Amino acid sequence: MNRKTSEANPLQESFGDHLNKIEDSLWRELNLYSWSEFYAPLKYACEGGKRIRPLILILSAESVGRCNSDAYLAASAIELLHTESIIHDDIVDEEKERRGKTSFHIKYGYNMSILTADFVLGIILNITAKLKDPRVANELANAALKMSEGEMLEVGLNSSQNLLFDDYINVVTYKTAALFEASSKIGAIIGGGSEEQTNALTNFGRYIGIAYQIHDDLMDWRNEERLFNILMKNNDYSKELIDKMEVLLRDYTNKAKNEIRIISNRSKLNLEHLISLTMFE
Repeated sequence: MNRKTSEANPLQESFGDHLNKIEDSLWRELNLYSWSEFYAPLKYACEGGKRIRPLILILSAESVGRCNSDAYLAASAIELLHTESIIHDDIVDEEKERRGKTSFHIKYGYNMSILTADFVLGIILNITAKLKDPRVANELANAALKMSEGEMLEVGLNSSQNLLFDDYINVVTYKTAALFEASSKIGAIIGGGSEEQTNALTNFGRYIGIAYQIHDDLMDWRNEERLFNILMKNNDYSKELIDKMEVLLRDYTNKAKNEIRIISNRSKLNLEHLISLTMFE
C-alpha cells in the first residue's frame, strides 16, 4: 500500500498489517493479467478505497480460528466484486467522481467500463476455482445476485414520489449489506467457525453493512442525489427523519456488537474496534 493510500485510509493505523497483506494479495492477482489491455484500467479501478469489506473477511476468519492464504485470496475476490459493482453503479447513478478521482466511465468510456467489469468477474471466477470450496463461490454468487437486485430496486425507486422508509432499508440491505454479509460469512467459513459462529458473523456482516450505509448517507446526503436524498425531499427535509435514522444507526451498530458476543478470543476486540472506527470516525 503506497503512502498516499495509507494516509487516506483511517483504518491503516489500527489494521495496517492486515491491510498491507490484503493489498499484496489483491495486486498479486491483478498482476497475473499484466499482459492484458484491461490491466491499466484495472489498476485505475482498484486504486484507493478503505478495503473495509476484505478486512471484515480477514478479521472474521481470525475471530473463529485461522487466517491463512485462502482468506486473503477470498478477500481479493470480495474487493474485486466491490470494484465491479462500483463501475456499474457509477454509470447508473451518473457519478462524475469516485474516491477523489474521475469515475471510471468518465475516464475510459462506457464500452471499456462494461467490458472491464466483465473481465473483473472473470478474475473472480478464477480466484474461486483456486479456493476449491463451493461454499465460498456460492456466497460470492449470492452477494452478486443481491447487489444486482438492490441496484434494480433503487433504479425503480429513484423517480418515485411515494418512496417509503422501508423501501430505503430494503435497498440498503441488498445493495450494500449483501457484500458485507458475504465477507463476514466467508471469513467464518475459511476460518473453520462452528455453525453458531458462522451464523453470528453472517448477521454481524449484514447489520454492520446496513449501519455503514446509513452512516454514509447521514454524513453526505446533502451532496448526493441518491435514495436517501429523495427520501428526505419526500419528507420535507424533516429533522424527525434524521433523528429516526440516527436511532436506527445506533440500533444496527448495537445489533452487530451483540452478534459477536459469542466470540471469546481477542480477535473479537478487533471486530468491535472496526465498528467504532467505521461508524464514529
